[in-house]
Amino acid sequence: MNYLIEQAGQSSHIVCDSAGTASYHVGSVPDRRMAVAAGHRGISLQGQARQFQKSDLENFDLILAMDRENYRDILSLDSTNRYRDKVRLMCDFCQHHREQEVPDPYYGGPEGFNRVIDLLLDACEGLLEYVVNQQQSAVSD
Repeated sequence: MNYLIEQAGQSSHIVCDSAGTASYHVGSVPDRRMAVAAGHRGISLQGQARQFQKSDLENFDLILAMDRENYRDILSLDSTNRYRDKVRLMCDFCQHHREQEVPDPYYGGPEGFNRVIDLLLDACEGLLEYVVNQQQSAVSD
C-alpha cells in the first residue's frame, strides 16, 4: 500500500501502517519470501512487525483485516463497539479477485506469496481509490 501511495503522490495525505493480531513475529523484518515476491513487482518491503494495539482503533480512520479471524480479533479489542465501522476486510477492496480473505502463505512455497502479493495489489489499488475519493468528498463538504 505504501508503494502505491507513494506512486500516486499521496504520501503527505495518507498514512498507512501494518500490524499483526498475534505477537509471535514482533520485531521481525518482512518474511524473505514475501520480500522476494514483492521485489519481482518493484516493491521494497520495509519496517518491522508489530502487534495491533487497542489504541490503533482510535488512531486510524480505517482498519483492515486480512481474514475473518483477524477481523474478530480486532473487534474483540473494541468492547464498546465504538470503532466497529472502521474495521473492514482487505478483500472488500479487490477489483479483480473474488477471494473474500487473504490466505496465509507462510507454510507454502513461493507461489503462495506471489498469489498473495497479486491479491494485495488488487485490494490496495481499490483501497487507494476509495481513500482518495473519501478525502475528496470530505474536502467538498
